[in-house]
Amino acid sequence: MLFLFFILICSVITNYSNIVTHFFSYKDFLMKQFGSRVQKLTIDAGFTCPNRDGSKGLNGCTYCENDAFNPSYCISHKPVKQQIEEGIEFHKNRYRRAESYLAYFQAYSNSYAALEKLKEIYKPAIEHPQIKGIVVGTRPDCLEDEKLDYFAELAQKLFVSIEIGIESIRDETLNKINRKHDFQCALDALQRIKARNLHAGAHFIFGLPNETPEMWLEDVKIINKLPLNSIKFHQLQIIKGTQMEREYLENPISFYPFTMDSYIIYIVDFVERLNPTFAIERFAGEVPPRYLSVNNWGTIRYDVVLQKIIKEFEKRGTRQGVKIIL
Repeated sequence: MLFLFFILICSVITNYSNIVTHFFSYKDFLMKQFGSRVQKLTIDAGFTCPNRDGSKGLNGCTYCENDAFNPSYCISHKPVKQQIEEGIEFHKNRYRRAESYLAYFQAYSNSYAALEKLKEIYKPAIEHPQIKGIVVGTRPDCLEDEKLDYFAELAQKLFVSIEIGIESIRDETLNKINRKHDFQCALDALQRIKARNLHAGAHFIFGLPNETPEMWLEDVKIINKLPLNSIKFHQLQIIKGTQMEREYLENPISFYPFTMDSYIIYIVDFVERLNPTFAIERFAGEVPPRYLSVNNWGTIRYDVVLQKIIKEFEKRGTRQGVKIIL
């Protein structure tokens, strides 16, 4: 089985290197999927999480403050349809080439409700003529089989992606950041997602307490074997008012201090070892500086960071998966 996996990866690397210079981007994946430019619209549908409402806990993940990540049009008290319309107008000005959109249900856990309630929430997006699919950001412990069966049925009509926050493969870290689930929970969710032929995405954070770049370069061997279609990375950002801010101020030595330059070197090291079949959606996070307790990167936007990462790939003459280790 391992040998077959190795042959598959080698074949993908060979074919892939003739198509994309440095990495398999999510933008290229969407272009191939839809044949034209497609843009995500972030939606806050007013969900919560099981470790916020008392089901598993009350305080949420120690780093979490969703307001720091939401665009201005994305406000939970606005109806989903209104957020879609305002999002389309926003992106028309910023991304003039976009012809259609994906509704990205992003804030908190967007499958954490009864199935009938979920159908009601998703309906305005599913019925909108410019929406070609939905992306459901959620936790791995909020994906019961009946919900995945519904998503599989929906995927017969439009694109459906389930994006789960894994954050770390290390259970001691997940416990430390108050995730209230272990890595096995994420593995189980991904297996059930792929059993239904749904697009699977995952999110990881680099810089969580007591983890180091050396650990992550080992962890990639496990990540490479996950049944994923797309992947998203963020450097840890310490947000004002969070439990993690208090922990950082009390014990900063337990956090790896990424500067922008050191992160760029690290992320290229990591991607050189990353499964080349994974479409990379983001290499880093971007939070308005007013939310940050610790700001090592100044006010530089993600587009600039991305160009620096591409330049590092070019400098090395390297690409995603070239140093993959099985």
